[in-house]
Amino acid sequence: SSYWLKGGRGSTKSSFAAIEIILGIIKDPRANAIAIRKIDNTVRDSIMQTLLWAIDMLDVGDFFRHTKSPAEIIYMPTGQKIIMKGLDDPRKLKSIRIKKGYFKFLWFEEADEFAGMEEIRNVEQSVLRGGDKFVEFITYNPPNDPAAWVNKESLLDVPSRYIHESNYKDVPDHWLGKRWLDDAELLRALDPLKYDHEYMGVAVGRAEQIIFHGKWQELEY
Repeated sequence: SSYWLKGGRGSTKSSFAAIEIILGIIKDPRANAIAIRKIDNTVRDSIMQTLLWAIDMLDVGDFFRHTKSPAEIIYMPTGQKIIMKGLDDPRKLKSIRIKKGYFKFLWFEEADEFAGMEEIRNVEQSVLRGGDKFVEFITYNPPNDPAAWVNKESLLDVPSRYIHESNYKDVPDHWLGKRWLDDAELLRALDPLKYDHEYMGVAVGRAEQIIFHGKWQELEY
């Protein structure tokens, strides 16, 4: 199954993927995971921190350890791994092997950074093998341009693909905090288009409205 989770800031889509992967590793002794971002040097500051947060939230920290180089999280009772990689050089993924089990979970974080579905498929073909059940998470903030590949792809009716859209209003207020919510409301008042894109996850397009001779005029560029 492939879960496309799209939404704006604070929608907790990445947190959900991280929690599901940690739970999946614990429940299935043959399961391993690989989490990918486009650029390698963003992995430790984003994916790893989100996974470590999930481990802490589930109160299972005593069962996991992690290393920064290579970027990995190991489930100590069995040796199962969560491997984190950048896609700077896609050829590196072809040689990835795991000692026990298979890569049941595949996570593309900030998927809008990738070049397109061909790049996604190349990873799938390299990683999703040797098992009988696979779970893929594709998390992203929809790009501003409705014609961006990931926006168009999410409109397709593909078997076994589940599309879910969320935003920060779906999340309990105390998860985000008053300062975070105040910042969102301030942007909504100052620039509704940016608010819709950044916080609500709406592909509002490249048109911007400006005041011209006392009237609103929409400019395309």
